[in-house]
Amino acid sequence: MVEFTIVVPLLLLLVLGILQLGIVFNNYLTLTDAVRAGARQASVGRSVADPVGAAVSRVRTSATGLDQAQLAVTVTSSWEQGSNVTVSATYPYSVNLLGLVVKSGNLTSTTTERVE
Repeated sequence: MVEFTIVVPLLLLLVLGILQLGIVFNNYLTLTDAVRAGARQASVGRSVADPVGAAVSRVRTSATGLDQAQLAVTVTSSWEQGSNVTVSATYPYSVNLLGLVVKSGNLTSTTTERVE
């Protein structure tokens, strides 16, 4: 019984850490997929009136599981056919164990495609 009371808090802390890292990884996958979708929109949408706005909108609609207020999206291109368009997005994360922030920072994803 004594050994159980010593080991259980450590096991619970380990499980909470795994859960927090899983949430961060899910956010990273969502961010990466959203940036890919935005880059695709930008690469085929140069004839749209506002190609930057269309790409940013596509990133935001693809990142439905993320807090839109904290999602920062940038789109850079010359919009000439054959040139590159780069879509980048950042999203903050923090690994929080029992009220103590163990690690925090920004998740970043960038995709470059050729403008069609």
